[in-house]
Amino acid sequence: MLIRTLSALECTKLLTANRVGRLACAKDGQPYVVPLYYTHSDAHLYAFSMPGKKIEWMRANPLVSIQVDEHGQGRGWRSVVVDGRYEELPDRIGHKLQRDHAWSVLSKHTDWWEPGALKPVIPPASDTAPHVFFRILIEQVSGREASE
Repeated sequence: MLIRTLSALECTKLLTANRVGRLACAKDGQPYVVPLYYTHSDAHLYAFSMPGKKIEWMRANPLVSIQVDEHGQGRGWRSVVVDGRYEELPDRIGHKLQRDHAWSVLSKHTDWWEPGALKPVIPPASDTAPHVFFRILIEQVSGREASE
């Protein structure tokens, strides 16, 4: 097996071509990892969620990492890790352009809202629960590829 480092352009292409990653955040020294549906635009990963543990934790500590991977032929794979900063895009004056941009890039994908809007809660979450648009500012990116 041969392992090589991906270039910044290859990392960007992998982030753009995929929609699901693993978000890692931490609070009070405890890590937490959860799947995240996202879209890549400019130097950000944009996402949407209902309030919950990941939003609470990212508000407390905005430093996060996201890992995205693809499986290749045989045992081959490619993986990218983003180190970044959580930035909430509230529905308030001063955030309209960024929030509209998030809506625009997310809505290019079918059912973009569904993974972030549904919760395994019984009874169902209230229709008035505030949804959260956010982005991750990509501060550092690195990647590897394995091939046979």
